Amino acid sequence: MQKKILLLGSGELGKELVIALQRLGQHVIAVDSYASAPAMQVAHEFEVINMLDGDALDKVVAKHKPDLIVPEIEAIRTERFYEYEKQGITVVPSAKAANFTMNRKAIRDLAAKELGLRTANYKYATTLEAFTQAVLEIGIPCVVKPLMSSSGKGQSVVKTKEDIAKAWNYAMEGSRGDYKEVIIEEFIKFNSEITLLTVTQKNGNTLFCPPIGHRQERGDYQESWQPCAISDTDLKDAQDMAAKVTKALTGNGIWGVEFFLTDKGVYFSELSPRPHDTGMATLAGTQNLSEFELHARAILGLPIPEITLERTGASAVVLATQEGKNPTYTGIEEVLHNKLMDVRIFNKPTTRPYRRMAVVLTYDIVGADVNAVKERAIKLAKEIKVSSE
Repeated sequence: MQKKILLLGSGELGKELVIALQRLGQHVIAVDSYASAPAMQVAHEFEVINMLDGDALDKVVAKHKPDLIVPEIEAIRTERFYEYEKQGITVVPSAKAANFTMNRKAIRDLAAKELGLRTANYKYATTLEAFTQAVLEIGIPCVVKPLMSSSGKGQSVVKTKEDIAKAWNYAMEGSRGDYKEVIIEEFIKFNSEITLLTVTQKNGNTLFCPPIGHRQERGDYQESWQPCAISDTDLKDAQDMAAKVTKALTGNGIWGVEFFLTDKGVYFSELSPRPHDTGMATLAGTQNLSEFELHARAILGLPIPEITLERTGASAVVLATQEGKNPTYTGIEEVLHNKLMDVRIFNKPTTRPYRRMAVVLTYDIVGADVNAVKERAIKLAKEIKVSSE
């Protein structure tokens, strides 16, 4: 049952997925825009291309003739996926899912207008004039995001009228390619954010992982913890919404479905059709199968009888602070003297400010104080320093 799998995106999430796939006997070709990316270090083969170049993407697909194409990032010329599906190649989870979730307009309209999910009020704009009007109609404060971007690029909060032009320019700078449109969202006063990892199967029920709490800065997660406290009613609502949107997008695999928890209930926020960065908490052994093992099984059509909570766990990121290459790390030996924890170095060849370079994992028994486990992860992550040439 060995499949040839073309992995598009070779960061730390892709690396863990390659390891999970290889344990199931699969052949993986890792692709990214730079050499020595984390997943390339453990894959059978690799290619270095600009995945926003459709012709280059076509050539790699034609060269390797994969059975499956597995996107692990958003910066890909995803409209090509429809043609690959016509060629008989399985796109994970589907060409439709990859295209809709890369474009915030498509996924938000699907969720709010077609499926009737509870979302923040929102408007779109393609000019500064229309943007200014939309901000005033939605109300200040509001959240601004480019329709096509990743890792928080171009996102900001408009807190005063003086912020409007600045937010527009920042969104334009962070927008990917030549797609210059933004979404303006009502600012939701939420108590917490969760990721509900959702698994759709070829021959099985849709399954849900215990909810993962997380905190973000600059659009990127800083720490995550599992399980996250949530009422039975809110959890049921989140599961119902996640099941609806993943069914509409079609395909098999793991999905990172994000929600706001508020005094008024659960609001759908965003969705990624792939392992989620906040799901690195599952590497702490919080579940019987990590999110990467779940994704590997699901995309191969292998059975997943159940997902069970095995530990309380948390993850906290280690960030670079400067531009450089050949990074080195200090503090790891001291940190590893602590019990019930682990460290994963991603082995990225270069650094830049706020680039995620490693993660600290902490855990305890089921029922342990999740806040204490989380704070331990944060404390230990701060003790690891990244230097570079």
